[in-house]
Amino acid sequence: QVQLVESGGGLVQPGGSLRLSCAASAFTLDYYAIGWFRQAPGKERERVACISNTFGSTFYADSVKGRFTISRDNAKNTVDLQMNGLQPEDTAVYYCATARYGYCSSDEYEYTDWGQGTQVTVSS
Repeated sequence: QVQLVESGGGLVQPGGSLRLSCAASAFTLDYYAIGWFRQAPGKERERVACISNTFGSTFYADSVKGRFTISRDNAKNTVDLQMNGLQPEDTAVYYCATARYGYCSSDEYEYTDWGQGTQVTVSS
């Protein structure tokens, strides 16, 4: 079973930046498409970004397009989410997950292995 660990969350002021990392042990992440999701209290989980395996195609939700960037660091075996221009509405627990296949599916049920999540809070 794939084990993922997210890190990099924290408290940041509006307009600030954070960089989240999704790390894995005992296997290489570049075999998988990796999605970043978030869930705010009282809201459904939302897919915010994804990167495919072979060609590195990316997906961004409209709510984060132009502010968030997903990338792979193969040397560190991580998939990172650079978040700029953070706003209070970005406050959520952020999760990374492996996609069942190598592409970024829009179906959340195609994401099979999930990390524990990291809290991002945007507040002044």
